[in-house]
Amino acid sequence: MKNHKVILIHGNQTLRWNYTWLPWVKDELEKRGMQVFAETFPDSIIAREKYWIKFIEKYVKTDENTILIGHSSGALCAMRYAEKHQILGSVLVSAAHTDLGDDLERQSGYFDRPWDWEKIKNNQQWIIQFSSTDDEYIPIEEARHIHKCLDTEYHEFSNRGHFFKGQLQFEELLEQLKERLE
Repeated sequence: MKNHKVILIHGNQTLRWNYTWLPWVKDELEKRGMQVFAETFPDSIIAREKYWIKFIEKYVKTDENTILIGHSSGALCAMRYAEKHQILGSVLVSAAHTDLGDDLERQSGYFDRPWDWEKIKNNQQWIIQFSSTDDEYIPIEEARHIHKCLDTEYHEFSNRGHFFKGQLQFEELLEQLKERLE
């Protein structure tokens, strides 16, 4: 696991990157010798694609050993990033593929064009996806559609909501990464 770089991409409507399970994942990956980039992205309330993709390109410098871990809007960013960049893989947590009729989501720019599912798949070796049927923001049909289009390694829960309330660890995510990298 030591030769890999991980980028943690938080969701929108936040002023900080280190909510919920993200700090725990960062610590656990660093204990295993991985380089982890974890910072609050610019424009963190709206999470506009034009700023987030450029932020990764300018400040992080990805390659074929890079893993993107995106939560909510961060998962959207990870998918759009993979359309144009070769990476090792990605982890999508509470991902959507439409703006869900929400004006703030619409402003992000992620939904201004069709998704290029083939490029997203072909620019990485694997995609792990986590979703929950009781997600209060993302209907489960969104996640299942992404799974179908990207042929992700799909993990569906019924009790995780949007994967942030009171969830300070994410053992399943860590286990899935270990399986992929060992």
